Order: sequence, then structure tokens, then C-alpha cells
Amino acid sequence: MTSVEPVLDKDGVRLVVTDRTATVTLTDPARRNAQSPALWRALVEAGQALPGAVRVVVLRGEGPSFSAGLDRQAFTPEGLDGEPSFLDLARGTDKELDATIAGYQEAFTWWRRSDLVTIAAVRGHAIGAGFQLALACDLRIVAEDVRFAMRETGLGLVPDLTGTHPLVGLVGYARALEICVTGRFVQAAEAERIGLANLVVPADQLDAAASDLAAALLGAPRDAVIETKALLQGATRRGYEEQRAAERTAQARRLRDLAGLGD
Repeated sequence: MTSVEPVLDKDGVRLVVTDRTATVTLTDPARRNAQSPALWRALVEAGQALPGAVRVVVLRGEGPSFSAGLDRQAFTPEGLDGEPSFLDLARGTDKELDATIAGYQEAFTWWRRSDLVTIAAVRGHAIGAGFQLALACDLRIVAEDVRFAMRETGLGLVPDLTGTHPLVGLVGYARALEICVTGRFVQAAEAERIGLANLVVPADQLDAAASDLAAALLGAPRDAVIETKALLQGATRRGYEEQRAAERTAQARRLRDLAGLGD
């Protein structure tokens, strides 16, 4: 399927589909692509709107910053237009608050679907919720001016938009703890060295590099990519022997499919 018109364009999120690749763009550069519950709902809708033929999704931000994080207006008594203040949400029951946060997290979960490979193309600021959105993707290509930071702890909060699991998986517990608690910036060279970034490029080459990677990812058969991604995602929770068994099961399935003997 090829689309020249956006499949979705609302609340700071635009989705465009070209054949087997989709591009999700954050579209509020004047506010450094600050995030809000409305934007999160639009991200969920973008994931639901993906045609079945899509195999690779590129996530990017318009302007010089990927995303400066949550709009701080959410923490004022007035809140964001059309949204309850986070201060009012805090007065709800534990069950209500848990359900609300779980709903927000849905914007950050679909990027790891086994039938997709997702790429965050990140430049400038990726702070707090912006950092966590980049971490939600499978791969990250970053510009030389990138500045990652997890600022929630310094505000008396915790990172709660699914970013802690991938961060620990990428850089290890000790470094993840230090990054979160200090709130310091992680810039391009360090991001590549510690595993946050797969590739660093000049800012004017970022979109082209993401397109090149997307094309390379499309070179392998889809079913093999899905099986491989599932194997790698499960590796950290399996023991060595369990992982060996999972490899054997997956390979047997692939061999039968290639021989035309699949279910």
C-alpha cells in the first residue's frame, strides 16, 4: 500500500505509509514536540491504523528537537486544554490512577510488536517522555546534536512510560540508575558507546540514514524477521538451555515453512 496523504494527522502526530514502511512524525516543533495525553492517544491510534503490509516504522520529530518531554502545564491546577490536571488525577483511587497511567503507557508499547521493526530517528532534545519514546523503539539512529535525559526523578517522580526496562537492557542497571537519578544529558558519542544509539550521523543526514536502515531491514523475509525478533526479545528472560530450545523450535518452524510443510 502506498499513501501520499497522511493516514492520520492529529494532536501533534502524523502517520504516513509508503508501501511496507510507515513514518510517524511528532509535528509540534514550536514547542519542541512536547507531549500530552492527547498526543499519546494519537500515537495509540497511529499504531492501530497501520496496514498489515507495514514491516518497518520510523519515528521522528519535526524541527530541531525530537521531544522535550511532557508538557509541564499538565502539572498545574489548570492542566492542559481539554485534559484533567495531573494534580486532580493524583486525588483518584489507586485503581483509577493505575488505569490512567496504564492508558498513557499504551502509546509506548506497540513499537515492540513482533511483526514490526521500529526505528527512532532522534535529534536535539529527547528528555523524559521523549527519551522514553525513543527507548520504546527497537533501534535508534541519532544526530550528533542529540541530548538524552531522564529528568523525572529530579522532579520527585519516576520514569513510568515503559522506559526503565529497555534502558536497563541497553546500558545495564548501574548506568541506568546513574542516568535516571542524576538527570544528566547523554550526548551522541556516549549514547553510541554505551548502546543507546545504533548509529550517529550529522543532523542533515538523519532522515536519509533512517531510510537506508529501513530499506536494509526490508531485505530479509518477513517471517524470519518476526521469529528472530521474538527470539531476541525473549533471550533475557530465558536461561541458556531455554534459549537453545527456543532457537530449535523457531528454526524447525522456519524449515518446515520453507519446505512448504507449515501448518
